[in-house]
Amino acid sequence: MASIFTRIIQGEIPSYKLGETEDYYAFLDIRPMTKGHALAIPKREVDYIFNLEDEELAGLMVFAKHVARALEAEVACKRIGVAVVGLEVPHAHVHLMPLNAVSDLGFGRSPVAMDDAEMKALAERVHQRFQDLA
Repeated sequence: MASIFTRIIQGEIPSYKLGETEDYYAFLDIRPMTKGHALAIPKREVDYIFNLEDEELAGLMVFAKHVARALEAEVACKRIGVAVVGLEVPHAHVHLMPLNAVSDLGFGRSPVAMDDAEMKALAERVHQRFQDLA
């Protein structure tokens, strides 16, 4: 059975797309720990990030860098933090989280409130930045 991320890539489940290439896809997390919390994923479904081929892992990180730059341009933050947890969805993914403090990277907190209109507007701005940077 396809993972929820594969279903997002295939358009079966809607997402707030931030960027896309032939091999990678990025979108806003629907339960964001910080405003602009995003996920960068390979389109090929692989459960564990360290089971990706070397070139695919390197490509994912370069793709994540471009998404992070686009996020930085649209979300007030000091840095974009990176986390790989890999337990919640069986599809390799990288969390990109706008940070103003180390505590912003915590996953044990309640998600920040963002309504659909705010998520959609942010995704559109970041997507445009991503395209401009690509």
